[in-house]
Amino acid sequence: MKMKKLLLFDFDGVIVDSLELYQEMTKLCFEKIGKPITKNHQDFLDLFDDNFYEAIRKRGIEADEFNSAAALIIPNVDFDKATPFEDLMPVLRELKKDNILLIISSNSSYAIRLILSKYNFDGCFDDILGADFMVSKVDKIFHAMEKWEIPKDRTCFIGDTTGDIKEAKEAGVKSVAVTWGWHTKERLKQVRPDYVIDNPHELINI
Repeated sequence: MKMKKLLLFDFDGVIVDSLELYQEMTKLCFEKIGKPITKNHQDFLDLFDDNFYEAIRKRGIEADEFNSAAALIIPNVDFDKATPFEDLMPVLRELKKDNILLIISSNSSYAIRLILSKYNFDGCFDDILGADFMVSKVDKIFHAMEKWEIPKDRTCFIGDTTGDIKEAKEAGVKSVAVTWGWHTKERLKQVRPDYVIDNPHELINI
């Protein structure tokens, strides 16, 4: 009998192409808080070299402060700007047959569910652990393994930033870097992920 794996997916940059939207949204949050900590695109990407909330905390913004600002901004966000990576849909449906699929993200669960529903992705995932459920992705990974009773050696975290890969390693699970997201392949390789994936179909064989 094939043993189920626990496949944990980051959302932005892995499931959906939302770089422009998320950058715009965070900029508005920082401005509402009165601390415009990102001046350009590179500043924004640098926030994801480690855990996003830890990165903004080091720059003077607490997680609760950011999430309160985000709650005010989200109702006016045009989520049509976030579009799914179409090649991923059939892969998710195939993986879903024999595995447990979750989303672990720094984005809000509300926004994630809204986008998944819009593009009929919502049936692919067993749970969504967004910004409203723990700040640390490491803690979310541990929670998921405990809840679904899947050991580390059958758990993978699939992300698109160096921060994702670092948190996977800290949790002791397999790290999978996808190259169609926010950080470049070269940047991702610097943190030595277990797998580097250029095409969604390669996920079938991890």
